[in-house]
Amino acid sequence: MISHITLGTNDLSKAIAFYDQILGLIGAEQIAKTEDVVFYAFPGSDTKLSITKPHNKETATYGNGTMLALKVNSNELVKKVYQLAMRLGSTCEGKPGPRNDNAYFACYIRDLDNNKIAIFHRDNSASA
Repeated sequence: MISHITLGTNDLSKAIAFYDQILGLIGAEQIAKTEDVVFYAFPGSDTKLSITKPHNKETATYGNGTMLALKVNSNELVKKVYQLAMRLGSTCEGKPGPRNDNAYFACYIRDLDNNKIAIFHRDNSASA
């Protein structure tokens, strides 16, 4: 259903340095890049994430109520991504921990352009 998701940036080189490390840690790869946009995807996936300078040349802004959620395969990986994001200059929007029930473990960060990102793991075997 979804081809790609686009997040705007005001500094593509800084965004690439950030997302190469964050997405690389969870197994995604940079698959294409121009002077204005970079694309990432998981191997074998048709869904892509693009980070781009706005086409209209205006300032990139984040959406209020907009969030990208990245699913990872363990609570430990949620913690590792969070720690790396903090080292890279992210803003914390919620430290790693259980949310809503014991099966959902997540952290919330803002990237360097203030886009909100959730990194989460859902353990379907845990009891609520």
